[in-house]
Amino acid sequence: MHALPHDHTGARIKRLRLERHLTQRALCDLAQIPYSTLTKTEQGTLPASPRLIAAVARALRVEVATVTGQPYTTELRADELDVLIQPIREALDVYDLGADPDITPRPGRLLEDDAQGLLVAVRAGEIKRTASQLPGLILEQTTAAHIEDTTEGWLLLASYYRTAYDVTSKLGFPDLATIALSRMEWAAERGSGAVIGGMYRYMRALTYLRAGQYRTGDRLIRRGLSTLEQADSGRERDVLVGQLHLGAAVMAARAKDRAAADEHLEEAGRIAQLTGDASEVHWLSFGPTNVAVHRVSVLAELDEYGQAAQIGKAVAMPKSWPASRKSHHFAELARAQMWSGQLEDSFANLVRARKAAPQQARYHQTVRETYDGLEAAKRQLPDSFLSYGSWLGA
Repeated sequence: MHALPHDHTGARIKRLRLERHLTQRALCDLAQIPYSTLTKTEQGTLPASPRLIAAVARALRVEVATVTGQPYTTELRADELDVLIQPIREALDVYDLGADPDITPRPGRLLEDDAQGLLVAVRAGEIKRTASQLPGLILEQTTAAHIEDTTEGWLLLASYYRTAYDVTSKLGFPDLATIALSRMEWAAERGSGAVIGGMYRYMRALTYLRAGQYRTGDRLIRRGLSTLEQADSGRERDVLVGQLHLGAAVMAARAKDRAAADEHLEEAGRIAQLTGDASEVHWLSFGPTNVAVHRVSVLAELDEYGQAAQIGKAVAMPKSWPASRKSHHFAELARAQMWSGQLEDSFANLVRARKAAPQQARYHQTVRETYDGLEAAKRQLPDSFLSYGSWLGA
């Protein structure tokens, strides 16, 4: 039988705790988490929730990635993705050096088509193809933006930086994702793009959500909403405002503020009724469907897993909805079902997450923690469960 991996999240928490000479009681006091939850997580009989991971990381003063074990270097190497990270890092590093004399940029129309193509590819779950093409395109558009010094050129560069954030965050490189976001803001300011500035603050808030710094994340959401007040009114601005409210809803739920979470969800739902499906607007997938899947996430963060599972199963996703969003929803639904004891349904949704966007699912922390939780449950599952663990590298 496949066994729970020796280096699961609970084992890493125990190792980090012992390195700091802390007892389990002491860590519970520092992290403000229940003693029984910590002990079961360290033993591997209870999966680590995102909230617990963030609380432990803050208490131990380490990055969340240190607790989760990201990036998953063995899998990255097997998928030949590890060699694509350094070129992205180098492309992000030359943002302020001006035009590269060895680069002759193509016409802006072609560079814009390529930028849109990468945004579509990421949402289709084609991470490897995107990562391989991205560095050269960033360098080309960096030179073009410095030469032309136009609003359009700088905002196009911001789009490439946004894709760099998407790729690096999905592959588990939070430090590089943060750098990509700072470059995105830098380019957006030069392009005087209030909408892009609002989107930057939304994405930056997500990094604080993962780190468990909910107050700072909420401040960024509010700053983003304030920035969007400077943008021209219309569907584009409405979509960004709605997406910020969705991010704020999850933030509030993880902070166990049910009233605030419901308020943000209600406002996002109201906006979604006005915009309809707006998946194409900055590829944020905003609309009624996105509000529905965020409602599942909010309920799960509030530990209402049974209701989250029930609502999640009823969500009807359009065939045209991005594969990356489908995969993420299936992973969230699997987590809720695992916690509510619906183990077979949970595994079925892990399989759906893999089928929808395999490259994303392989590096998705929720997928991995849910798989560990299913394995720890000691329940009879199909033989394919074991091969799924081998695929994850667990």
